[in-house]
Amino acid sequence: MEPYGDGDHGSGVVAFQIGRAHIDVRFRNGSVYRYTAASVGQDNLDRMAALACAGSGLSGFISRTVSNRYAARLE
Repeated sequence: MEPYGDGDHGSGVVAFQIGRAHIDVRFRNGSVYRYTAASVGQDNLDRMAALACAGSGLSGFISRTVSNRYAARLE
């Protein structure tokens, strides 16, 4: 996984990994969730990937937009 680049370390997201049709997100509490195009929609998945790469806004987007629509809890 790649470290999430939130400069102030105040984000709930600490790392991510982008796949062909999913993004895995590791949260500060250690849990890892997989979000897929099927679970959140392709537009939301694309937005999540862009926010992850930018290192800002991913935690808020998840909270506000996709919430618990993850495909699987991996850890």
